[in-house]
Amino acid sequence: MISQRTKEALARKRAEGVVLGRPKGSKSARKKLTGREAEIQGLLAHKVSISAIGRLLGVHRLMVTAFLKEHKETIIFVDG
Repeated sequence: MISQRTKEALARKRAEGVVLGRPKGSKSARKKLTGREAEIQGLLAHKVSISAIGRLLGVHRLMVTAFLKEHKETIIFVDG
């Protein structure tokens, strides 16, 4: 019975045009690595691994990888 009342109330709200659910958040323009592009570029030039860069900068290696993908035009990744 409770489930039925809930479904009816949600259907009524949808019919009224009310947006249901949690509002979507906005992404911050400032990240933990913002402003450290030159430092990351220098470490990459010295062939420091992404995991080591993450440890040095105090962030997870996946954050470093995501940051590199996001800034692939400005940061040159030296492979090898």
